[in-house]
Amino acid sequence: MTPEELLQHNDAGTPWSARLSTDPAYTLDAAYADALAVRALRVARGERAAGFKVGFTNRGIWPIYQVFAPIWGTVWNSTVVFCEGQGQLSLARTCEPRIEPEAVFGFRATPAPDADLDALFDALDWVAPGFEIVQSHLAGWKFAAPDTVADGGLHARLLVGRRRAVRDIAADARGLDAALASAVVALARDGTVVERGRGANVLDGPLRALWHFVQALRACPGAPDIQPGDVVTTGTWTDAWPVAPGQSWHAAFDTPLDPITLHLE
Repeated sequence: MTPEELLQHNDAGTPWSARLSTDPAYTLDAAYADALAVRALRVARGERAAGFKVGFTNRGIWPIYQVFAPIWGTVWNSTVVFCEGQGQLSLARTCEPRIEPEAVFGFRATPAPDADLDALFDALDWVAPGFEIVQSHLAGWKFAAPDTVADGGLHARLLVGRRRAVRDIAADARGLDAALASAVVALARDGTVVERGRGANVLDGPLRALWHFVQALRACPGAPDIQPGDVVTTGTWTDAWPVAPGQSWHAAFDTPLDPITLHLE
């Protein structure tokens, strides 16, 4: 499939007919090259990249989906919505959508070269709860890692909740890391809790997942660096749950993150 065809499937919400990864030559490097070509097509038609999504940071779900390392994709001004605790997202033109409760970061500066956790903390502005709607253009969520990368990191929509300045939470990276890693979340659909998770599920904590992503991004040929104002969502604290229009989802995060509610259309 060409980048133009990948974009057409994403725009229309139509499934792929086959996995790209059935070709042994279709490696992760080839998939990221395709994803960056799709990104260029979207920018050329007027969309603005708003940051990144990081997927498969939760080691607990690796055996379920047979993807055993994190991947990343682009978040767009057309796919992200901000709210103060409650928001709405449309599932129109998505394929087999699922929901993920996550921690989302906002950057005030580009991280320093070879940034450690302390330098990464210095580059951050805020952290917030979020709901990411992920999707699969392959039936039954049956894919390999290169397919997920070519599929835009599986990103469809992102709702970002109430933002808190990281320096209001902790004075340094160690404090922020500990606060987020120890936090828990109860995920509820239409008032009924379906799963509980914790921040430590994502590579031992969202700040550490973010650090791993920064290294991977900078190792990817042709990938853009993080820019001031970018948002990065760092991976689900639970499994990804199927969703449908009309549902209401609530994530009751522990401090330092606030609760967030999503109504689906």
